Amino acid sequence: MKDQLTLSPIAYYEGPLTDKFGLPRQSGLVPEIEGTLVFTPPYRMREALRGMEGFSHLWLIWGFSKNRTWSPTVRPPRLGGNERLGVFATRSPFRPNPLGLSLVELAKIKEGGAKGIILVVRGADLMSGTPIYDIKPYIPYADARPQARSGFAAGPEDELCVECDEALLAPFTPTQRQALKKVLAQDPRPHYQHDAQRIYGMSFSGFNVHFRIDGRTVLVTDIQKGSSSD
Repeated sequence: MKDQLTLSPIAYYEGPLTDKFGLPRQSGLVPEIEGTLVFTPPYRMREALRGMEGFSHLWLIWGFSKNRTWSPTVRPPRLGGNERLGVFATRSPFRPNPLGLSLVELAKIKEGGAKGIILVVRGADLMSGTPIYDIKPYIPYADARPQARSGFAAGPEDELCVECDEALLAPFTPTQRQALKKVLAQDPRPHYQHDAQRIYGMSFSGFNVHFRIDGRTVLVTDIQKGSSSD
């Protein structure tokens, strides 16, 4: 059909989070998260990035690579998973066309050796390996609407307090430590789970991070070398 559109990734995102569990629920909530955009060979050219250094932030149009189904109504986690809303009134991944939109900070443009020119970005809410279908510059005077209504998502949720033995954080750089603590402070649990004794695990920068949440406090119990969460 003439109205059909075939999309091919122009790049892939590489970052510290390799599973859906632990991902920030919106871009920009954890600005300390740093990742890279690695272009695929047809688009691995400096000419395609000419002028990008003049912008501080970028829109990423990307694909929900782990979701293949959609539903006309969904249960937003923000509402406790108890109320159904229309999928087009939410940012649910279960969409007719599994496309996402994220705003990230452009930290730098640099040579990536065999990877060619890469973009270092901050604040992404993406799983490592996410396909990127397009990149557009963020233009504040046109894109920012501070007085816009935001429905059921009126503002960010309160962050949790994170307690962790500093010795457990030794494998990470200072920036990675800040990012990990901020990810945990966002409360990565499903909204319906509140068992204070349950030990959760998530993957972060090649390590398995184990923690439990008691009230408003995240208690990190263990960090071990690995590639996936338990």
